[in-house]
Amino acid sequence: MKYIFPVLIALILIPACDDNTRLTYQEQLELDEKIIQDYLDANNIDAQRGDFGLFYTIEDSGTGDTYPTSNSTVIINYKGYFPDGSVFDERDAAQLSLRQTISGWQIGIPLFKKGGKGRLFLPSSLAYGEFGSGSIPGNQVIFFDIELINFL
Repeated sequence: MKYIFPVLIALILIPACDDNTRLTYQEQLELDEKIIQDYLDANNIDAQRGDFGLFYTIEDSGTGDTYPTSNSTVIINYKGYFPDGSVFDERDAAQLSLRQTISGWQIGIPLFKKGGKGRLFLPSSLAYGEFGSGSIPGNQVIFFDIELINFL
């Protein structure tokens, strides 16, 4: 019985200490943007800055007069990789509802017309956030090579 009180105190204080080490949204975004900018500089990539910390390049804007919207179904070739170059996912002719993808794709893919190609450099908040997903850890910056084959 005499050990219950110290155990309860530890259970209360340990999570409280952990919360002090978390970055705020703005601090995490600044860290992510530095990682992205360092990568761009090291690889001599001239990227544009979009909304919410998205960086992107457009190698080929594509053809036509229209762009996909958040309600579009897109058919894309893509390769997803970490800043160290290791690939975590790669697919050809993947058909996806843009609305059901990560925020970075919902913002970035509509920058391309049919046949467009480019790269998206995503801060963690536009990727898989604080908790990650599968092989992607939390607060992880990720990049994508994108080719928009078509959209419906």
